[in-house]
Parts: sequence; structure tokens; C-alpha cells
Amino acid sequence: MQKTIAGLALAAVCGLLSVQVRAEPALEVLGRDFVFPHRVEGVPARLSDFKDLQVNHFVTNDGVKLAYWEAGQGKPLILVPGWSANGAQYINVMYLLARHYRVYVLDPRNQGLSQHVDYGTRIARYSMDLKEFGDHLGVKSADYVGHSMGAAVLWSYIDLFGTGAMHKAVFVDEPISIYSHSDWSEKERSEAGGSTSSPERMVAALTSGGPVNKLITDMKPFERAQSFDSPYFANSEGFASAVIKSDPQAMGRVLFNHTVSDWRDVVRHKIDIPVAIFSGDESNNLPSQRWAQSVVPNATLYSYTSAEQGDHFLMFKNPVKFTGDLQAFLAR
Repeated sequence: MQKTIAGLALAAVCGLLSVQVRAEPALEVLGRDFVFPHRVEGVPARLSDFKDLQVNHFVTNDGVKLAYWEAGQGKPLILVPGWSANGAQYINVMYLLARHYRVYVLDPRNQGLSQHVDYGTRIARYSMDLKEFGDHLGVKSADYVGHSMGAAVLWSYIDLFGTGAMHKAVFVDEPISIYSHSDWSEKERSEAGGSTSSPERMVAALTSGGPVNKLITDMKPFERAQSFDSPYFANSEGFASAVIKSDPQAMGRVLFNHTVSDWRDVVRHKIDIPVAIFSGDESNNLPSQRWAQSVVPNATLYSYTSAEQGDHFLMFKNPVKFTGDLQAFLAR
């Protein structure tokens, strides 16, 4: 589950229909430059080094103003953040991918630079937002990458709209069902990735400072989120923390619905496009990712070692390897 660092309310809704507007340079939207704490070869040393990074927005059919980040040229590649995440965290990933694709990161409602609302806070609505985003861009077919809850949004999208507008799909370290049902065997729990039997206590722990332990939720993401042994991760988290204001209450509105959603039937029966799955040795989700690979026809599993930063945040901690593997998969 993504680290809580997101949420900044934008201006009031300016209409009920999606409207194409001119994208603005991220530097102007954020109102400041940013110097990354670690200088790393191959990625920006400061925000202004990423000259074509832009921020745009559109308005959903239920009147919510959603922000998105974009850069690069080429085939469209749409990245869907996890719970509490935002486009700022993707700064290194976008920079590396923008050499080869037109890259988009959509800030979900109540996250990042998107508007905060108290309605539509269900995974199904988030997948509708994603569908409308593709329509807004005029994209007939794109590759999609969902990290954490973003993978669940893709599963919901496939469930509701099919795969006609998807060329390939990538799922990064998301349990198939976070909620572990009381009648499951240990094998079923492991294959689904179940990590809580109390969604209410899990939501309270993640949004309002409730007590947390291994019986409430998987503690590994908490532990790994605090490990800044990757300079890439330290840079992107530092940037996101500086430019995005956190609002746990707004972000938490979707969390219960996300926690109790079981996507095993979608993963088992409805995915008919090439799929890549990413996880690693430092993630307790790895068994469920192996199960997903076993039931999705011709799915490819990329499992990173501890030395390769194979945890829930692998794409941010090791963006060079991740984007290289992603490009190789998309190029097949």
C-alpha cells in the first residue's frame, strides 16, 4: 500500500464535461523549482531539468477536476498510481520513460493535485474516471501500468469495460484481495494476498492514527517505505512531500471499498491481453503475484531480489531497472 504523502485541493469545478485545455509546465503549476537531495546520473537534478513535464486537467462526468502529469513523445503509456500516491512520485519513472513514450500519470480523485470530494469514492468510479481520461485524451489504445491500488483500478476497468482500449497491462505488487475471508484456508489467503481480517481497523490505522500491528495489516510496506537506501526513492519522495499537501481523511474515503474488493474472478477469467506482473523478495505480496501469473494466460512475472529493491516500491526505488524491464515487455 502506497505511503501517505498525497492530496492538494485544486480550484472549484469549472464544468461537467471533459474539456481539452492547454497543458502547463509543471514548474509554473507548482510555482517553484525543486532541487533533489541526491544527485543521480541519468535523472533530473532539479525539477527545471525536466523541461517537457507538464500538468493538465479534465473534468469527469460527475463534476470532479482531475489532474494529470504528462511528458514525452510516442505511443501513449498511462500510469495509474496506488492509494495515496500521485504523479510527483513518478518524476524519475516519467523522465526515463518519456524518451520512448507519451507518458501520463493520472492523479486519482482525492489524491495529488486532483480535487477532493466526498462522493464517487469507490474503485468502480475510479475505473470510470480512468475510462473518461482515455476518452479525454482521444486515445483508442494504450498500454496501462497500475501500481498497488492502481492495479485494482485496472482490474475494475477490465471488469466493466473490457480490454478493447488496452494494448498491454502491467500490475505492480497489488494483492488480489486484501481482505482475508474467515472461511479461507491458508492456501487461499496466500494466493489472494489477504493481509487483514478487519478492514475497519486497517482503515483507521492508515488514516487516523489507529493502532497497527501484523494482525491488522501487512506491516512490510510500512517498514520498506521508511527505508531510503535508494537515492532515487529519497528524491521522488522528497519532491512529492514538498509539492503535495497530504489529506489522509480525503484519501481514506476509498480505502474501505478498496480493502474489501476481491478481484480473483477478474484476474482468472477476464484478462485476455499480454500482462506483466512486478513484485519481489521484500514484498509479502509475492505469493499472490505468482498465483496471478499462473492463471493469466502467458503472463510474465518480474520478481526482484532484495539487492534490486524488490519491495512494494520497487518502481520508485529502482526506476532504471523497472523502466528497462517495462520497455522490454512493451516492445515484444
